[in-house]
Amino acid sequence: MISKQIIPRFLIVLVIQITVLMGCRSAVSDQQAGRDQQEPQSAQTSSPDLNLSQDPTIKDRENMVLRQIEARGVKDTNVLAAMKSVPRHEFVPDRYLAQAYADHPIPIGYGQTISQPYIVALMTEALQLEEGDRVLEIGTGSGYQAAVLAELETRVFTIEIIPELAAEAEEKLKELGYSNIEVLNADGYFGWEEHAPFDAVIVTAAPDHLPLPLLQQMAEGGRLVIPIGPIGAVQTLWLFENLEGELVATNLGAVTFVPFTGEH
Repeated sequence: MISKQIIPRFLIVLVIQITVLMGCRSAVSDQQAGRDQQEPQSAQTSSPDLNLSQDPTIKDRENMVLRQIEARGVKDTNVLAAMKSVPRHEFVPDRYLAQAYADHPIPIGYGQTISQPYIVALMTEALQLEEGDRVLEIGTGSGYQAAVLAELETRVFTIEIIPELAAEAEEKLKELGYSNIEVLNADGYFGWEEHAPFDAVIVTAAPDHLPLPLLQQMAEGGRLVIPIGPIGAVQTLWLFENLEGELVATNLGAVTFVPFTGEH
């Protein structure tokens, strides 16, 4: 059962730290959480210019969505369509191409991963995106999550702290024809104030507390999805909603992400 709390802004960091230590009831089944824990620790929109009728991975994407995502309860038809549309194999290192649509995260180098497809869909659905929303992503990685967000007719601002990954992702996204994504090589902890406020914020690495700059850059009615917890352990995936001056926190379940990097 998903649990919700209304948390005053000045108590948010303390409450999250206490909640993580005590543990919360998960909105994800034990089986799903177990799979998540397999994660290796190591504007104008434009969709990709792909001839889908000749793309041999279409069936792989359809099966991925049906068996890994819909079967676990993701219902947003726009999110499901985006997951079917984005060519995940384009964001996976060549040596892992055979696993591009498998039910687990995949290493992309530099100690980072491309998240499990189900987790990408779950986090995207939780953002409740609408056409034209401004979305901040922290942790570009391969660029796959940014591409999924862009498919939803949003304007995406994505930050990656590792220069090589930022450059590779930007090149790949441009190659695939995404014109509604901006990539920045920087420390995502501090957000991207120049383009704030954001209707939605998504964080794809786990800090041990909620970064306050991200909270401050949320628009009224905005949503933030982030895993929070200790390094090397299971974390909690949270949805925060900025509603009339109150921060409503929803526990979405247990996950395991690579740690948030940078000095804070």
